[in-house]
Amino acid sequence: MNPQTVFTNSAVTAGERNKVLRDTYKLLSVTLFFSAIMAGVSMAIAMPPMMSLVASIGAIALVWFVLPRTAHSTTGIFVVFGFTGLLGLGLGPMLNAYLSMPGGSQVIMTAMGGTGVIFLGLSAYALATKKDFSFLGGMLFAGFMVVLIAALANIFLAIPGLQLAISAAVILIMSGFILYDTSRIVNGGETNYIMATAGLYLSIYNIFVSLLHILGVFNNDD
Repeated sequence: MNPQTVFTNSAVTAGERNKVLRDTYKLLSVTLFFSAIMAGVSMAIAMPPMMSLVASIGAIALVWFVLPRTAHSTTGIFVVFGFTGLLGLGLGPMLNAYLSMPGGSQVIMTAMGGTGVIFLGLSAYALATKKDFSFLGGMLFAGFMVVLIAALANIFLAIPGLQLAISAAVILIMSGFILYDTSRIVNGGETNYIMATAGLYLSIYNIFVSLLHILGVFNNDD
């Protein structure tokens, strides 16, 4: 997730950029489907929240420490499936909790639909305009760090309003990362489809979880 210096590489041809884009969306589609299957498995076996936390920590370890070392080999593909599968498993207890609420299934479906609309809309815009969004890199990273610190602080403060603000901020920041990451592919700044897939998946995942929380809060208020 750490923004890297972005530049338009004149050595990368349009054909090569298009291939990276196609490969990224293919792998992203398959990993999203795999993640959904693993979430279904987690829900079916009623995975306890503690195991969900372990799965999420394992996923973070894979994407931070293992993926950068394997992204240029076939092993990297298996690592991507590993961390997306673990994050899917980690969603199980959360989804079961929402399903136990009145109107919970509608909340989940709305969050899924909203996430899809955000991703497809922003991706289409970045692809159509081919605008260079590399200028967002520093701001997005700084914003992400601020939100991360606020989220850690709120573990102890437990302020409901702050949690809602954090979720809204995450949606905005991850939306920015979708523009940023897609722009890198289109303009030749990202030539590794495995890393591109990981970045886009994490943005989609965080948007979905944040939308789920916001919609869940308003559903409870109703």
